[in-house]
Amino acid sequence: MRKADLIARISEKTGVPKVDVLVSLESFFKEVKDSLAEGENVYIRGFGSFITKKRAKKIGRNIKKNVAIEIPEHHIPAFKPAKVFVECVKSSKVLSAKSMEDA
Repeated sequence: MRKADLIARISEKTGVPKVDVLVSLESFFKEVKDSLAEGENVYIRGFGSFITKKRAKKIGRNIKKNVAIEIPEHHIPAFKPAKVFVECVKSSKVLSAKSMEDA
């Protein structure tokens, strides 16, 4: 599902025009990004947490030049789903049917 599909579904279910849904969704994304950039985690009960994880300093290798380079310590964004979210996906009958078809 793409962002456009998500906007269309929300618009159909709520009756809110697609333009308003787009503005709301973009505002949500911007707030999450800004909060994480400021070092503030975002917790949404029943859905999950948008957090930053710290990556330790390490030695990498530039294979073209065969030179070791130091990759400094840095932070990356991450998402940790809530238990309710995980259970919903685990118990999905659609996903179970798809995995049986693939086997």
